[in-house]
Formats: sequence, structure tokens, C-alpha cells
Amino acid sequence: MHKKIWLSSPHMGGTEQKYIQEAFDENWIAPLGPNVKGFEKDLENYIGNTSYVATLASGTAAIHLALILLGVKKNDVVLCQSFTFSATANPITYVGARPIFIDSESDTWNMDPILLEKAIKDHIKKGTKPKAILVVHLYGMPAKMQEIITISKRYNIPIIEDAAEALGSQYKNQKCGILGHFGILSFNGNKIITTSGGGALVCKSDKDKLKAIFLATQARDNAPHYQHSEIGYNYRMSNIVAGIGRGQMEVINKRVSQRRGNFEFYKKKLSSLPNITFIEEPEGLFSNRWLTTILSDSYETREKIRRALDKENIEARPLWKPMHLQPVFKTYESYTNGVSEDLFQRGLCLPSGSNLTQDDLQRVINGILSVT
Repeated sequence: MHKKIWLSSPHMGGTEQKYIQEAFDENWIAPLGPNVKGFEKDLENYIGNTSYVATLASGTAAIHLALILLGVKKNDVVLCQSFTFSATANPITYVGARPIFIDSESDTWNMDPILLEKAIKDHIKKGTKPKAILVVHLYGMPAKMQEIITISKRYNIPIIEDAAEALGSQYKNQKCGILGHFGILSFNGNKIITTSGGGALVCKSDKDKLKAIFLATQARDNAPHYQHSEIGYNYRMSNIVAGIGRGQMEVINKRVSQRRGNFEFYKKKLSSLPNITFIEEPEGLFSNRWLTTILSDSYETREKIRRALDKENIEARPLWKPMHLQPVFKTYESYTNGVSEDLFQRGLCLPSGSNLTQDDLQRVINGILSVT
């Protein structure tokens, strides 16, 4: 049996151990410490635009805190991209709000601005004006942010920008994560850089950052004893985990280049096949190509490829099953056009780790060519 080729495995840069060792040497094993502030500063410098970053236990935690900071409460409506991972939508239910799912457009596979505005108009007529828009940059491809921001301003509805898969991606020369009222980053084990587990909330002001940190550290009031006037959460990133992040930030540009290189390799080898297509970058958009995805001509072709790769010990995964098709969200309203359902049926994620060798990539190609 050949060695396993994973979809997207962690890839250490080599300097992570230095930051972790410093934490051990200085006894900063407590939850907070110099690496936390250092990692936040590294992220702020990288994404730019006077951003304020609070590092947290996960990207899911960041979405939860963003909703709280926007004042989203029980029975409020939040417009959420349907074509995404469940971690985007789950926090809406944490605050007791109702997700309304919005389908995708075919250019970027992200939230359809036309359906978004339709949903807003419908709910304003019903007297339930949405409290937030939760848009995703899927697989690293930026959404149509200009159109979505215009709609956001027209109806005065804030945007939470889920850039969990899009660190290093750009929309018209601006880094993803700074385009909404709040941005979400993830450093889960399969992301473009990883801290094993972790995430971050990108804020527009230091005030919001400090409030997020307050809530993420059990909302302890400024008193000599333990006093709490608000409900808090155990969401703060630890100093050890942040040390891994500091080392990873030293190789972020290299990781983006390597992921994009994977995409170009697959495209060169497979684009001549009549039953496989690739999603291209619309003008002004730059994708980190976190995962390379292909679109086959049918569900049967997709499954034939997936099974062939699995037989060769190669991990490949269907595109996300839309949230409006998930059993857990079946009772919630959705605005659909068939795009995400079609993508789910025909699309496949290929191994895309930055640590893949040329031999690994060729094994994937050989597996696909064996059945196409």
C-alpha cells in the first residue's frame, strides 16, 4: 500500500519550536504570554488596513463573539452563506438567532448578491430586518465583496467575513479578513497555516478587540475578586499555541505560493480532459488556493474519481454539502438557485497540502487519469 496522501496536512516551517521553547524557558505555560501578543501583531501587520486582531481557540469562537459584538440576540435573523462548512452557521444558533441560508453564484461559488438582496427585502417587509450578513470566501476564493458591501450599506446591515479558508487571499489588493465589519480567521490543522487548533477575530477598532478578549476570558470584571457582570467564554488562545502561529507566519507567503503551485500543476495536467473544469479567479481576485477543487461533468464521474483515489490511499473530498440540505438545518428558510446543490453533486477537493511532493501530485494525477 502506498503512503497516505492527505487532503491538507499540517506543514511546519521549522522555527515554531523556537517560540515554544522560549515559552517553556520563561515559564509562560499559562494561557497568556508574549507569543499571544506577538502572534496578534504578526497578523495585524500581515493583513494590514489598521486591523485589530484577537487570537482565540477557534474560528467558530470568533464567529460567536462577532455575533455577540453586533448585538445579535434570540430570534434575530442572520443571512448566512449556504455553501460552507457547518462551523459558519452553528454559532448563529448559539445566540438563539435564526440562520437564513443564501445560495451561491457560479463565478466564485460564494454568496449570490442577487439572492442576498431579495432575502433582505422579503424580511424587511415581514418586519424582521436581518441583523447581520455572514459571507464566506470558500476554498480561498474571495466572494463578490463589492456587490455585497454595497447591499450592506444600502440596508445598514453589518458583514461578518468568514475568511477561515482565505488567509493570504486578496480582493482588489486588500487582504481577505478586513473587508467586513468583523473578519474570521482559522488556524485549524488543515488550514494554510496552523496552530493545531485556533482562530482569530479581526476587528475595526481596539475597543472591539478588547471587548472580544474580555468575553473570551470569562468576562471577568476589573475587581480584586472574581466578579462577573456578563456571560463570558473560555475562548482565548494559549501562549504555547500562539508560539506555533508565530513560526507559521514566517512562512505564510511561501505557503500561499506552494498552494497556488499545486493548483497550476493540476490544471496543466488535467485541463485537457473534457469532463473536468477548474474555477478561475475573476478579475481583481487573488485566491490562496487553500484547496484545489475540480468540477466533473456528473455525480457519477465525481464518485468514480473519488473511489479511484481512495483505492490508491489518496484522500479526496466532495465539495461542502450546502447548509440548506443539512438535516440539522432543515427547518430554516433558504433562498436557493440550484448552484450549490449542483457543485456539491459534481465537485471534488484534491490533495492540496503545501508539503506535497511532485511524486505525490503525480500519483493524484495518475489516479484521476486511470478512470477518465
